[in-house]
Amino acid sequence: MRWPAYYDAVADQPPHSTLVDAATRFESEGSRQRSAVDLGCGSGRDTLELLRRGWRVLSIDAEPEGIRRLRAAAPAESALETRVQRIEDARWPDADLVNASYSLFFLAPAAFASMWQRVLASLRPGGRFAGQILGDRDTWAADAAMTHHDRAAARRLFDGLELERFAEDENPDGRTATGAAKHWHVFHVVARRR
Repeated sequence: MRWPAYYDAVADQPPHSTLVDAATRFESEGSRQRSAVDLGCGSGRDTLELLRRGWRVLSIDAEPEGIRRLRAAAPAESALETRVQRIEDARWPDADLVNASYSLFFLAPAAFASMWQRVLASLRPGGRFAGQILGDRDTWAADAAMTHHDRAAARRLFDGLELERFAEDENPDGRTATGAAKHWHVFHVVARRR
């Protein structure tokens, strides 16, 4: 993928709705500074929203250009830590929120399984996951280097968590951020550890 072109295409896009949903749910539970990990943060549209809301954020992405753009856009006094690292190699501390907007499904199935266990293990009690799971009818599901799930398998990922949002979205006439035709099939999820 040509990441600079992607970053340019999404530069003015708002944060992902799953991230906003999760952050708003935390706000309704009272105010204290919380910590988040943003896996595959790109140029930081979700991270910047969390910083605006007063969160401490560890943002991880393999692309130096994405991290550079995030750091340039972040307020100087923000509680931001960044790492240029592949998410499958990353380790992070326990967090109130693990955000993975359109990122985890880029992992091969074996790497996804290992990563998913780390995501679940790092959620503090009351912590949340926010992000997307690739559906089995998505164009990219044909790529063996990516991970996809049918609806039942996607729901099973969250066994033991409280599903606060699980919305299936399918668009056979969709487009990627850079304009390529694509059949989208994703599950938008917010889930809370009890």
